[in-house]
Amino acid sequence: MSTTRRRVLVTGLGTVNPLGGDAPTTWSALLDGTSGAAPLTEEWAESAAVRFACRAAREPGPELGTALSRRTDRSTQFALLAAREAWRDAGGPEPDARRLGVVLASGLGGVTSLLEQHDTLNRSGPRRVSPHTVPMFMPNGPAAQVALELGARAGVHASASACASGAESIGHAVEMIRSGRADVVVAGGAEAPIHPVLFAAFANMRALSKRNDAHETASRPYDRDRDGFVMGEGAGVLVLESAEHAAARGAEGYCEVAGVGMTSDAHHIAQPEPEGRDVARAIRAALRDADAAPADVSHVNAHATSTPAGDLVELAALRAEFGPAAERLAISATKSMTGHLLGATGAVESVATVLALRDRLAPPTINIENLDPRVDLDIVRAKPRELPLGATVALNNSFGFGGHNISLAFRAV
Repeated sequence: MSTTRRRVLVTGLGTVNPLGGDAPTTWSALLDGTSGAAPLTEEWAESAAVRFACRAAREPGPELGTALSRRTDRSTQFALLAAREAWRDAGGPEPDARRLGVVLASGLGGVTSLLEQHDTLNRSGPRRVSPHTVPMFMPNGPAAQVALELGARAGVHASASACASGAESIGHAVEMIRSGRADVVVAGGAEAPIHPVLFAAFANMRALSKRNDAHETASRPYDRDRDGFVMGEGAGVLVLESAEHAAARGAEGYCEVAGVGMTSDAHHIAQPEPEGRDVARAIRAALRDADAAPADVSHVNAHATSTPAGDLVELAALRAEFGPAAERLAISATKSMTGHLLGATGAVESVATVLALRDRLAPPTINIENLDPRVDLDIVRAKPRELPLGATVALNNSFGFGGHNISLAFRAV
């Protein structure tokens, strides 16, 4: 690692997700092992194959007001709330607007708004379609709205890498700061995918759990009887800042984003490469970028969606990359509680990883009733686990349809 490379600190955290409307509430719920799953109350859910999800714990409408809510997609609304919290948490960095960037992703964009306007078109004709439809459904809508609110002028970007989008956004934000394009970047992901078309599509591809009568225990990564993920919604946002800029205003930061690893499988549009070779390469790249050794890593917030194949591929990659040191890792699968927030999940889980480093606690993985016998690494179960003081690095892994693999290495400061 070059000694002249700009260090990137996390100085602010914000999130809206199924466990809480802010970062402190979310962290408490994660440590308590709370499930965010609940039955859907919409009329369409009565005849759906899957009738439950992880709804956000905070409704954005009351805070944003009627006018802004009517012209933005729900994913953008979550992004705005999370960004506002993260900005406040960072103490309002107030950089030169030309040195402030936004990289904020959504895996699906405002697809639910588009589908709703299509229903309006069919029901009431073209004159009733909202003039805000295009900015509502475009994938860069959340990033653009946050940039407008903050006045960011260094660049506004939106990664679209399916379920890896939120984590990839953080990686690109790090590069913006390292390269000198920006001093502060607001980064993360947002998603609002709870819609009958999306539920039918995911259910028909057998990606969703169908435990309608046991929704709270449906998301069960590493359990022998896992049958798919639970859909979630929300947003996660981090304020990233160069160490120099943070020091100049007296901000210490939570931790450093020390390493970023990005690879692709080139294997299948929806299935992971079964041996996890490219996942292992992403982890290796993140550690190399962080100038870290396997012995430095104490904790992994795993992608672990509760799908039969995906959970094991990631463990195989960790085993391959860490060797015997893999047995020392405290591995948490927080989707057992939050559900899978698609393009927002890597950002929400980065918030959790940062807080795990701060408090030296790995959150539990819930709902493991019968551990899959093929799981040969240490999964944190039942209650939080204290992390050793000597290991200063934690990883957050995110993977997405299309073969996207992202590993982020956070280092305590």
